[in-house]
Amino acid sequence: MSTRHLVDPDLQSFLDVFPALDLSTEALPGIRELMASMAVLGDPAEHDVTRREIKVPGLNGAPDVRCLVYESNKSSGARPAFLHIHGGGYIGGNVEGSDQRNTQIAAQLGVMVVSVEYRLAPEHPYPAPLDDCAAALAWLFDTAGELNVDAARIAVGGDSAGGGLAAALVQRTHAEGKYTIAFQHLIYPMLDDRTTAPGVTPDPLTGEFVWTADANVFGWTSYLGDMAPAAPAVPARAQSVEGLPPTWISVGSLDLFLDEDIAYARRLTAAGVATELQIYPAAYHGFVFVQDAPISQRFERDYLESLGRGLGV
Repeated sequence: MSTRHLVDPDLQSFLDVFPALDLSTEALPGIRELMASMAVLGDPAEHDVTRREIKVPGLNGAPDVRCLVYESNKSSGARPAFLHIHGGGYIGGNVEGSDQRNTQIAAQLGVMVVSVEYRLAPEHPYPAPLDDCAAALAWLFDTAGELNVDAARIAVGGDSAGGGLAAALVQRTHAEGKYTIAFQHLIYPMLDDRTTAPGVTPDPLTGEFVWTADANVFGWTSYLGDMAPAAPAVPARAQSVEGLPPTWISVGSLDLFLDEDIAYARRLTAAGVATELQIYPAAYHGFVFVQDAPISQRFERDYLESLGRGLGV
């Protein structure tokens, strides 16, 4: 039974044009091309923002990591920073796809944004994508003084698989104890491979649209490769989440990740982590692509307000 009748009317039309993600190794180049075609770089100068491309050293001899950096031309004094990690199921996506929002973050919050172009699975399974994100975070902390960044106000966040990588990076960084992340900002994060594991009874009201159970299996299988699922690769499998930074999690009520995101928010709350969970009714995974829908516009306002609160701006 379809759940389409439960979808917000303003989000319906997108489902008629978004193709089914029939993921396979053979289809992956075409899927990546589709994702890339949806990403359009804007003109940051229209918002008095400077965008530049940098490359930071990879970890342990890995290739340099390409990043886009966004800075408001109006910023003065030490400002907060936000390490952003794009989505794409661990197998696709790019930094250009987040250009519009990252420009808005820099313009409206005065926050430096560093967006990471990490290596993709299955060609580069765990830990390569997470290592690339960790390399960008280390660069941000280690050069904070030169960048005029307040190292006490650095947040990490991302969307979908980027949210999963952000949660994993926060766990790994906390365990290593070298840097202290001030806030984590997770947008419908991909946290738990067990959601679509064999033998699991799926939630009948989630996961019909955009990112489906089959896509999820392909994404996790590609990312994990030959390793047994464990934290931090799978953030929901962490034995403890105590001591993690304050957190904002958002997800749609029809999203495949609804239940795993609620469960993670509950774990954080139970561990004494200040956590806010926002569930958007009648919304599927990736609903924010429908930019003119009122619920998407509300999400964008919530996104900026919550990140601003988390960074004290």
